[in-house]
Amino acid sequence: MYEETTQGVRVSVNPVYLENQSEPERGHYVWAYQVTIANEGGETVQLLTRHWKITDGNGQLHEVQGPGVVGEQPVLKPGEQFEYTSGTPLTTPSGIMAGTYQMQSASGEMFDAVVPAFSLDSPHEARQVN
Repeated sequence: MYEETTQGVRVSVNPVYLENQSEPERGHYVWAYQVTIANEGGETVQLLTRHWKITDGNGQLHEVQGPGVVGEQPVLKPGEQFEYTSGTPLTTPSGIMAGTYQMQSASGEMFDAVVPAFSLDSPHEARQVN
């Protein structure tokens, strides 16, 4: 589990390699990631947009930006949380993702809640400790 808190918004991510959707012999590796966004602050916030940076094992960067997450722009009152699951394919057996959610507080303040960098690792990658 990977976690980061920005201005009272805690983002937790749990990535899982999807063996049944991956085809390593064809260079196709797939991960799901479950995200929990929790409002631990004292003010209602709304998630407006997302910005992902996905880097494969060869260092190729792919950016994804757009409104909301999974078709929603959740509003979270203090103490509430929103969970969703999404996924990403890569052409390499490992990679890393990180990003931000643009949030707006009830008072109109805009800020970026940090999505912690998280590792995408398949069992098909030889690991070497440096």
